[in-house]
Amino acid sequence: MTTNPTLVLGGTGKTGRRVAHRLADLDVPVRLGSRAGTPPFDWTDPAGWDPVLAGVGAVYLTYQPDLAAPGGAEVVAAFARRAAAHDVRRIVLLSGRGEPEAEHAEAAVRAAGVPCTVLRASWFQQNFSESHLVDPVRAGVVALPVGDVPEPFVDADDIADVAVAALSGDGHAGQLYELTGPRALTFAEAVAGIAAATGRDVRFTTVTTEAYAARLAAEGVPNAVAGLLTYLFTEVLDGRNAHVADGVEQVLGRPARDFAGYAAATAVTGVWKP
Repeated sequence: MTTNPTLVLGGTGKTGRRVAHRLADLDVPVRLGSRAGTPPFDWTDPAGWDPVLAGVGAVYLTYQPDLAAPGGAEVVAAFARRAAAHDVRRIVLLSGRGEPEAEHAEAAVRAAGVPCTVLRASWFQQNFSESHLVDPVRAGVVALPVGDVPEPFVDADDIADVAVAALSGDGHAGQLYELTGPRALTFAEAVAGIAAATGRDVRFTTVTTEAYAARLAAEGVPNAVAGLLTYLFTEVLDGRNAHVADGVEQVLGRPARDFAGYAAATAVTGVWKP
């Protein structure tokens, strides 16, 4: 097994920390790419990229805030070129389904010349427990500018399992895997599943884009982040991603984790208690 470390960007994030833990369990040396890492990594400081890439064999590449954000494709392309200059042997890129801007970023990373595997993931189940939706769930009302369009929410643990397989195994270079859960749910159905798992009254309601944006502003969410969230809810959730894909089973040989199992396992942790 290689002694070169695998660089995990976003190493403290939803998927990155899961990937890092799994690699460590396989005795793969891991270098965390974060502001608190050693050496530190910051997407806004290209001068610091070379020390982070020095001696690295593979990279799990996640971009914050999102590949669809303005300028995202250019930034990750520049990083991938630096990775190529450091003789990195493989990149596993986390991307999003149905985002044209993310697809531009995928092409830009591939063009850098490092063998690349693309993971196009649907909405994370963990967005309800580890991200911007956890507080609304705790409050009992999840209000979003989305209607009855179904989404096959994917478990972040499945993403991590696929990423580790692509980082550590053969036959994944040049592949594109679409990662979803095994069935599509509307946001109302997903919230109802959380309510059933917790035994609490947690409701979903549809709001206008204007009302959602105003709430984000009142909560102090930065304009760039608010704009990205609004874009994802109003543009990407238009039905284009409603179909289920088999990327998880294709790579791992098992079905993807279902939302009901995620909700039940998360409920017992107490994260959704008011």
